[in-house]
Amino acid sequence: MTSFGPAALIGLCIGFLWGIGCALAILYSIYLGGYRKGVQDSLSGQKSKRYLDTSKRIRERDARQQSS
Repeated sequence: MTSFGPAALIGLCIGFLWGIGCALAILYSIYLGGYRKGVQDSLSGQKSKRYLDTSKRIRERDARQQSS
């Protein structure tokens, strides 16, 4: 039973770190996909409604911050 303890602990740590690494890789790929879509929207000739609404909110927020 004593030899099982360290092996289980090492396996648990490696499994936990592997799981965290995979989760971070998935989140990073989702982030990059969103970033690419944002750049694509900004370069397109006809802007989407969501892009126009978001850019309007950003400009309003910047104007409020500069006025205060």
